[in-house]
Amino acid sequence: MIVDLNADLGEGGHHDQALLQLVSSANIACGFHAGDAQTMRQSVIWARQYGVAIGAHPSFPDRQNFGRTAMQLPPETVFAQVVYQLGALAAIAHAEGAEMVHVKPHGMLYNQAAKDAVLADAIARAVLAVNPRLRLVGLAGSELILAGRRYGLATRQEVFADRRYLADGTLVPRSDPDALIETAQLALAQTLDMVLRHQVKTREGSFTAVKADTICLHGDGEHALAFASRLRESFKQQNIIVSAN
Repeated sequence: MIVDLNADLGEGGHHDQALLQLVSSANIACGFHAGDAQTMRQSVIWARQYGVAIGAHPSFPDRQNFGRTAMQLPPETVFAQVVYQLGALAAIAHAEGAEMVHVKPHGMLYNQAAKDAVLADAIARAVLAVNPRLRLVGLAGSELILAGRRYGLATRQEVFADRRYLADGTLVPRSDPDALIETAQLALAQTLDMVLRHQVKTREGSFTAVKADTICLHGDGEHALAFASRLRESFKQQNIIVSAN
């Protein structure tokens, strides 16, 4: 069994370089919610150094609230903003002799596109316009995955190690006090359940089916590196290979 481990980088975290030695894919902030040209370049350099797949992490234009503000923008505005962000990272990657291979929206852009078919369509069209070979990463079973498939894009269905789920397969909103799984033991158990048994226990206590092509590790947590190491060791014991390919 092969699974991809991804982390969001270039967002001002202190563990980016160390985390890149434990994951197989990096989602690099493109300036709209965090990061700038220099952090993008540094992230690309490190990712190339450690053989990690490079991806763009586009967002709504919302640096004030880290891309977590809900927005209702015209689809063509979203299309242009996503193209702009992907183009910036693709150019930096090219300048460093690297290649951008995937796209994962950030924050509220990601969450809204999981349910909003029109928004998901705008994002998928932007990815296709920039490079039809790019993989589109979205919440497992979401509208974003469906939109990517409609446009013939390769897709990766994503699950979250440290987030709780609702019965419909979406994430518990971050505004809820129980949105995050606080202990490494519970997060590890949830991750193995999703990878090995293709299911996740919801906040309501039921189980819902998920497909785990890629697992998100949040690199800004206090114990992010320790958890990433534990997860890699557990995968090794289960003969699960970590790879972006």
